[in-house]
Amino acid sequence: MAELVERKIRTHARRLYQDRGQVDGHALQDWVQAESEVLGNSILAPLYRKIRVENPASQFENSPEADNPVNSEVLV
Repeated sequence: MAELVERKIRTHARRLYQDRGQVDGHALQDWVQAESEVLGNSILAPLYRKIRVENPASQFENSPEADNPVNSEVLV
């Protein structure tokens, strides 16, 4: 379930990036805003937050930006 929520956050963060004209330098801001908006009405928010506290690095594992420094600001 947490993976589904994280996927929704990634998709929303990407949309925020694209809406801003794909300007780099705002990855964290996009992620936090997307996380807030996705979790705002989700009954899964407490579970997701608990998992994030237990394993905070997982949100960036296996993501393209981890392997591609040129595109490091894009949350996919």
